Amino acid sequence: MDFYDAGALRKLATNLFYGWGYNFYRVENQLRADDQLVRSKAASLLGIAMASVSAAESEYRREFLPPPTRQKPFPDAAAVATAQRLERLAQGIGALEALIQQQPVPENDRMTQRYRQEKPTLEALIQWDEKLVGQCDLLRSMVSRPDGSSILDHLAELEGGLKAIRATLESREAVLLGPAR
Repeated sequence: MDFYDAGALRKLATNLFYGWGYNFYRVENQLRADDQLVRSKAASLLGIAMASVSAAESEYRREFLPPPTRQKPFPDAAAVATAQRLERLAQGIGALEALIQQQPVPENDRMTQRYRQEKPTLEALIQWDEKLVGQCDLLRSMVSRPDGSSILDHLAELEGGLKAIRATLESREAVLLGPAR
């Protein structure tokens, strides 16, 4: 067998892929790849948002929480509470980013295929993922300027956005956990 024989190598690779349960030409595999790509982009948008909030928190701490002095050994309690609110917001965004990356997709095995049609399930997931990306981009745009005071002005909206993203993720999970189609 010639090592560079493309026909033989292609047959071998195709047999290996089929053995692993993968077929390049199945629409379901393209949908699964699209779902993973969309979720990675949504998680990336949240990563950018988290970095902006973290930068705003750092800037806020530098501005309003100076090092202790003899005259003022303890920081202002209101400034500490505000910095902690920014810190909690960044942590909440980071938790959602991790949750998006951990979201499951339908398994590609015979038992799952026996009880669930993979293509309609993946199409339903893509619809939720599109909404998810829109929500993540809106959140990212709301914190794009790393200014702690502007973020604090919109804190209630941002927290509402985090709840909306979490609700979208729960709806997405319901597609997978709900009754088989």
